Amino acid sequence: MDLTVFEWTREPESYAVKDGKVEIVTKPHTDLWQRTYYHFQNDNAPVFQMETEEKYFSFVVKTEFEDSHHRFDQCGIVMYLDSENWLKASIEYENDTFQHLGSVVTNHGYSDWATTEIDASVKSMWYRFSRREDDYCIECSADGVRFQQMRICHMHNGKGKIRFGIYACSPEDSSFRAAFSNLEFMECLWKAHDGQKPDEA
Repeated sequence: MDLTVFEWTREPESYAVKDGKVEIVTKPHTDLWQRTYYHFQNDNAPVFQMETEEKYFSFVVKTEFEDSHHRFDQCGIVMYLDSENWLKASIEYENDTFQHLGSVVTNHGYSDWATTEIDASVKSMWYRFSRREDDYCIECSADGVRFQQMRICHMHNGKGKIRFGIYACSPEDSSFRAAFSNLEFMECLWKAHDGQKPDEA
């Protein structure tokens, strides 16, 4: 994948883009979150994205985070439209026993957080992000071959031109190195629904 088409939203202080790979060293107190439950707004994580008007596509990336070690250290995929409309998926470190594999969808300034606990020994994960117009699917995979659905969601501002890519951050007093590789942009692998037909208008 041609990484020259990617641009930074909040360029990190320490990073490298070379040979189809991206490395980000996170800065403490960086995050993406809007209002819900905690009532604070954090909008300072570095985001590396490309732009497209393609209505049907899939994007795949492998993440590695061998030295994540502090609560909420995270790296993964993102679609950042603006400060109040975005989604992300990642593994967030919790402690030396477990982590949270999950996703956040933020529409009109309010975030949700859907997670499942996984073992703290997991230090790499593949993600596949797919678009069908203004609906989106996030999947994950341990091996880059067999993907499992994490969630399907609708983005209220997700029509037309969008930006998507990768991010990494450390919401608390921490820093770690996140590595991204095997980035691919391809035809949509999230197939049209073959069950119940849409309601007629």
